[in-house]
Amino acid sequence: MSDFIKYTYSGDFKNTLSFLNMIKNHKIDQILDSYGPKGCELLAANTPRRTGATASSWRYEKTNSGGNISIEWHNDNKDSHGGTPVAILIIKGHGTGTGGYVPPNDFVSPVMEPLFNEISEAVRKVLNS
Repeated sequence: MSDFIKYTYSGDFKNTLSFLNMIKNHKIDQILDSYGPKGCELLAANTPRRTGATASSWRYEKTNSGGNISIEWHNDNKDSHGGTPVAILIIKGHGTGTGGYVPPNDFVSPVMEPLFNEISEAVRKVLNS
């Protein structure tokens, strides 16, 4: 009769992985919550002003769906004609009602790119810890 070792197991790591994902998502959620208002402040401070309505209309939305967390910044000040966000008209440029043209002014990219880098670094640290 030969000696042998028999190893049997059942189950999986579903609960462990679920717990680790919950912790990771919670920390990333907190990171985005801290950067949301910061992005609004940067955008408001750098939005060209005539009346200040566009600068004061920034908000952010954070979504968590299917394990994907995202953050978006929106501006709620719309033009009186077609409902286009005024921030988009500033960024892309636009024609005026009197036949003139307002050239593009991308005030968003130079301000938000460093913030995106900060967010990426903070998330990277969470994922690597």
